[in-house]
Amino acid sequence: MKIPARYFTVLIFLLAGFITHAQNSSKQFNGGKRVVIIMMDGFGMSYFNNAPMPWLKGMLAQKNFVKPVDALMPTVTNANNTSICTGTFPEVNGISGNFFLNDKGQEEYMEDKSLVLAPTIFEKLKADGIKSALISSKKKSTTLLCRGTDIVVSPETADSSWINKIGTPPTIYSREVNYWSMKAGIYLLKNRPDIRCLYIHTTDYPMHTWAPTDSNSVQHLQNIDALLKQINEAAPDATILITADHDVNHKSRCIDLQKMLLQQQVKIKLALSPEKDKYVKHHRGFGGAAYVYLNDASDEPSVIKALKKINGVENVLTRAQAAAKYHLPPNRIGDLVVLGDPTTVFGDLENQPEEDLPATYRSHGSAYELKVPVIILNAGKMPTPSYFKNNKDLAIWLADKKYW
Repeated sequence: MKIPARYFTVLIFLLAGFITHAQNSSKQFNGGKRVVIIMMDGFGMSYFNNAPMPWLKGMLAQKNFVKPVDALMPTVTNANNTSICTGTFPEVNGISGNFFLNDKGQEEYMEDKSLVLAPTIFEKLKADGIKSALISSKKKSTTLLCRGTDIVVSPETADSSWINKIGTPPTIYSREVNYWSMKAGIYLLKNRPDIRCLYIHTTDYPMHTWAPTDSNSVQHLQNIDALLKQINEAAPDATILITADHDVNHKSRCIDLQKMLLQQQVKIKLALSPEKDKYVKHHRGFGGAAYVYLNDASDEPSVIKALKKINGVENVLTRAQAAAKYHLPPNRIGDLVVLGDPTTVFGDLENQPEEDLPATYRSHGSAYELKVPVIILNAGKMPTPSYFKNNKDLAIWLADKKYW
């Protein structure tokens, strides 16, 4: 019996697919090397450029990879950490900041894993039988990004077994808490070789407290550098990836947009800083961007006009404009998105519409904290440098079996 040629075509196509699947299945994650991802909160280019980190910069002088890239807007931890963990923009993963106004019209803190709408790198690896661990100085990251992990650790919630291994965790409002998190990672690298992907997230409290050239900041990053060396010694086979969620800069003035608009007899429903956080000591909840919610859509032209008159407001975008420009989820941002100039932040003030901030005050959230490094040490297969445009591209690369 003669078999029609089209059936041969289908058979060849199916065989090719089977062979490709078999080849991909037989590939080892990252060529068999373990991966350590370190999301250094607040470690923007101003800190990287000023940091005397002899081990790290010595490694970078040996033909390893470093490139300044853009973080994502707003430049706050949740939006960027989730994007780094999923390899997606906020429009896909759904995380638009630390707080948002939910469907019930209530302010909701973004710390629950159900709010993340895209699979994490841990879930993608788990589908291939690869084990992961997540360590974060901030408890909120362990509840937000834990899906797919085999081990989750935070110094804020460490149980007695971790205290026995690493010691009593320092307060979240310290630089020492970052050392604890990295030591926990070193412990896993030494004792759990079955964990093939380790994600460590530090806190930016030291960056909020000290400028890049301050001796305390220098000491913090020198200690981090020594711990990076220990990570390498504990797992010389491992690829080490370092990036950040944002830079941190001095801000001299805070504006309460709702109160400031009332001075112009303009009313809104709410002005919400996406940087608003439970960690109030870091930055008092003030940030360089704000989500403005209107009482009625017809108020939009008058509110935009009034906002643009406020000193310190650099730009006002509609929901559609902000979603398109910054890849944000339209249903989790304001009717308007307000961006500050280099020295202005927005937030809730108790008794006045604006406040001069002390010379020591440092924060982020605006477009002026976008530049962060992508650092890759001891890599296997790598794409060209042009592949990395944003911090989130690290996860895209890791999950792409073409580079395994």
